[in-house]
Amino acid sequence: MNRRAWLLVAVTLAFVCVGAVTATGGATETVLVVTDSDGEDILVTPVDDGTEVTVEYTHSVEKTLVSDVYEVRNGTLVMTHMKFSSYGAGLPSTVPVTEVDGRYVYYPPERSYDPLRITTGFVAEHDLIVGDKRYDIAERADGGTVEIHVETRLKRPW
Repeated sequence: MNRRAWLLVAVTLAFVCVGAVTATGGATETVLVVTDSDGEDILVTPVDDGTEVTVEYTHSVEKTLVSDVYEVRNGTLVMTHMKFSSYGAGLPSTVPVTEVDGRYVYYPPERSYDPLRITTGFVAEHDLIVGDKRYDIAERADGGTVEIHVETRLKRPW
């Protein structure tokens, strides 16, 4: 292919790309992204500021439910509280907790995570709850480590 033909192809591709962006109005959306240890997206779901994101799992020793609850704030995840059903390794034992519906609730000092790293497992059966949707991240990550973060992406036109 000669130089003019290559130039024509390049200009045509540029117009197609601009057309795709224009078709969406250049609109963006905020999404929660979960990537596996290879950096591949295994979950992308829309979120807004204030969306609750919960990492829920079974404590490996106590075999009781643990829920780490975060809120999307300004492009990061902020831990708001932790709910657990019994004391065990890795769970708060020397801080004040509140008892609500038979579970302990701990309100930690505010801290942002970007990204949040979690080593999932099939014993713990890690789930991710975003709003009212539940995702089995242990299964999606094949029991490996994931990173969870919030980002702004261009909306897809399809």
